[in-house]
Amino acid sequence: MNGEGRNAFWLERRRGERVVALTGSPNVGKSTLFNALTGLRQHTGNWPGKTVAGATGRHVRHGQDYLLADLPGTYSLLAKSPEEAVARDLLCFGGADAAVVVCDAGALERSLGLVLQVLEVQPKTVVCVNLMDEARRNGVEVDLDGLARRLGVPVVGTSAGRREGLEPLMAAVEAVIEGRVELHPALAAYPAAVEMAIGLVEPVVGETGLPARWVALSLLEGEPGLMDSMKTALGRDVREDRAVAAALEEARQVLKKAGLTGPAFQEAVTAAQIRRGAELARETVRGLGGGPKWGRKLDRLLTGRFTSAPAMLALLALVFWITIAGAQVPSDLLSKGLFWVQDRLTELFMYLGAPDWLHGALVLGAYRTLAWVTAVMLPPMAIFFPLFTLLEDLGYLPRVAFLLDHAFQKAGSCGKQALTM
Repeated sequence: MNGEGRNAFWLERRRGERVVALTGSPNVGKSTLFNALTGLRQHTGNWPGKTVAGATGRHVRHGQDYLLADLPGTYSLLAKSPEEAVARDLLCFGGADAAVVVCDAGALERSLGLVLQVLEVQPKTVVCVNLMDEARRNGVEVDLDGLARRLGVPVVGTSAGRREGLEPLMAAVEAVIEGRVELHPALAAYPAAVEMAIGLVEPVVGETGLPARWVALSLLEGEPGLMDSMKTALGRDVREDRAVAAALEEARQVLKKAGLTGPAFQEAVTAAQIRRGAELARETVRGLGGGPKWGRKLDRLLTGRFTSAPAMLALLALVFWITIAGAQVPSDLLSKGLFWVQDRLTELFMYLGAPDWLHGALVLGAYRTLAWVTAVMLPPMAIFFPLFTLLEDLGYLPRVAFLLDHAFQKAGSCGKQALTM
């Protein structure tokens, strides 16, 4: 964007064009929605100030141009990877006129924590509950109107793969940008000490163009990457203001007395958002298999202080055992079949009188290597990836990342990388 107030994170837009940021967790159909809305009017390139590739596309509605930014998938605005940092920076400082948070209707609870975070930084938000067709097939019903009342922002159901709900979604975006909808964004209820600390900092943060409550909470978290991005976006370090520095010191004393410093503070804030998201899901989602009570018991087992690590190790060991043991028989069959073909190829080359170097290069070299790789790798992959897809669909992989995040941070990494290891 040209003009006064531009920062390093702002997306280039044409005159009169409205910018809409599409954000959401991975595997919620965000890119499918983006493709359905933009068609062939897309551009892929590096995001401003970053080497992370992203996509922008244009959508025209009633003669009005919209620039849609498909942000990298993220579980939280507390960025732990370059992709999440890009999503956070463009959402918070990119000058978007509105945001659309895409959620999975079949696993709504997992997305509502992110929704609450986005509402703190961008009140002009539309919640897109996607994959409604799949949810209906699984017997899950979402009370969209009830969720909208509780969140205080428009909520629209879509099935992007079938192009259902796209017009109501963009109508809601248009109404939000033009101020034709009364917005009352829901806020997570943080512990009393956190609320008191926010109350001390919020009145003195000054004019930043960002919601003062979110700025206060971010300053208290003090995450280095976010602080650097905020300084770059605003052109100044808010913490250097004397009034802000004094308020931060007083607020930190309040948090210290409550034992909420460092990681404990972030965990308290995140836990409050997750709890509120779970409450919203229980109040607005019907038909979840096993019922909410059974789900809460299982969740306590998988994420409890004393049971989470044994449960995680046992489950991952089970996946590993199934992969190795289950792949043995098909691997042997593939090996026998492929090397039977090798013998036949050898006989063919001998029958044709082919020179030894050609037989060695093609049969004993290229074909034998391909046969070994296929026989050894294909069966485990055919078992391993569906199992991990199942764990992802059940919502357990994000919990593994959460459980191991603290340990991996000590090594300069993040919990999500535990899954690849």
